[in-house]
Amino acid sequence: MTAPEKAAGALRTIGELAQEIGRPQHILRYWETRFPQLRPLTRAGNRRYYRTEDVALVRRIHHLLANEGYTIRGVQKLLVEEKGGAKIAITPAADLRTVRDALARALEDDAG
Repeated sequence: MTAPEKAAGALRTIGELAQEIGRPQHILRYWETRFPQLRPLTRAGNRRYYRTEDVALVRRIHHLLANEGYTIRGVQKLLVEEKGGAKIAITPAADLRTVRDALARALEDDAG
């Protein structure tokens, strides 16, 4: 018997995400140490829960490493370079403070 499908915006456990991309869980934990952008929610017992944006980032990192031939260092540089021109993703879960802070940082970067 298979587990029912989760809704598109549902949190994913590290096991579910690891299985989806075909990598062991320890690889995802390692990526968390190498990519500061990847910060899943942690709950009691250090259980990790990946939000929609975390899942998208993990899929992108996996694609760049496995299909595009990037190294960890190469993906790190690419993500840092993109951060300067990053768009703000407004989702129902995003609160106004997050959007305000992102806009303030963008204005500071433009001024400096």
